[in-house]
Amino acid sequence: MTITYSVTGMTCGGCVAKVKTTLEKLADTVEVTLIPPEAKLTNTRAHLDALNGALAEVGHYVLQEVVEKSTVKTVNLKVEADAKPEKSWLATYYPLLLIFAFILLVTLSTQLQKPSFETEAFMMHFMAGFFLVFSFFKLLDIKGFASSYAMYDLLAMRVKVYGYIYPFIELGLGIAYLLAWQPTLTNWLTFFVMAFSSLGVIRAVLNKQKIRCACLGAVFNLPMSTVTVIEDLLMATMALWMIVV
Repeated sequence: MTITYSVTGMTCGGCVAKVKTTLEKLADTVEVTLIPPEAKLTNTRAHLDALNGALAEVGHYVLQEVVEKSTVKTVNLKVEADAKPEKSWLATYYPLLLIFAFILLVTLSTQLQKPSFETEAFMMHFMAGFFLVFSFFKLLDIKGFASSYAMYDLLAMRVKVYGYIYPFIELGLGIAYLLAWQPTLTNWLTFFVMAFSSLGVIRAVLNKQKIRCACLGAVFNLPMSTVTVIEDLLMATMALWMIVV
């Protein structure tokens, strides 16, 4: 027998995965969707109170059994949501583009007082700004970031604690570039970290996974796309260029 429950408290793909993993221990099969926010349990071995008790241990998620009236309302909400026009590419990635523009503007400003344009200094300052700003957004909600990051990063999905460590790796790289500390070592670390990170992103994009990009943490709801691939590979390429040249 399959029972459908509405789910409150889910905000991203990480929440969907967490709810599904928890409920799979209490039913034969479990389907969880974000739009509409529902969970379908087949042959569940627990009452509603027990299910909610299990979910309370992993987050603020609450199940409510869907009755006929609620089902009609949920379907209508889904139709209304589907009817809304999709955001344009520019509107979707506006926060990310704006941040890049600010970092680029500040970085170019550091070159104004110099007699000639210094490419390596420009790159180091740009990468310092990139890592410091992006780590800041991740640290605003480190738990939310770690949950989203584990949806696609090859290491974070196996070692959960890596999602909590990664923002501090970016913070450390940002400070290292800002202080010009051990440039060769910093560039090699950046190359390996960003190149490896891009593997999970490329895999998610090729598989057409509809998940949140965690590049700006859990603050902005940016979809995973080739933009994220370009972002990671840009940092890896700049680091490699400074090593080779």
